[in-house]
Amino acid sequence: MKHLIIVLLFLLPTFTMAQRGSERNNEIEAYRIAYLTQKLDLTAEEAKIFWPIYNDWQKEQKALRKERAQKMISFRKITEIEELSDTEIQTLITNDFSFKQRDLNLDKKYYYKLKSSLPIKIVGKYYRAQEAFKRELLAKYRNNGQARQN
Repeated sequence: MKHLIIVLLFLLPTFTMAQRGSERNNEIEAYRIAYLTQKLDLTAEEAKIFWPIYNDWQKEQKALRKERAQKMISFRKITEIEELSDTEIQTLITNDFSFKQRDLNLDKKYYYKLKSSLPIKIVGKYYRAQEAFKRELLAKYRNNGQARQN
């Protein structure tokens, strides 16, 4: 029983951090959806087409990121490159290329879906809004970090 309590005490911070990360991801996604809704200004018909495509795209991206996190060993986690064989290093690098290519293929797939279903100007607005959202999000978190440090 003592061992169980000790184990739970050590795992509690991990669960708490995971929950905070999940809450932050949900908060960011809600913010992204609100941002896109405002910037795209879709008609009801366009929204019926856009949002299911967007949601499918997000699901596939999330699955790819999860797979990458599970299968990839980050160079940041490796303390000494010298401890790896040349083959292991090559494998890490080529696996990273593979995931980047799959991510690019996913982007292309959904670009063509959007382009074939909606006017190209709306597709352009979407890509523009995505880039603006990223900049705004980075600025928001950068400013929050500075506020916490002061």
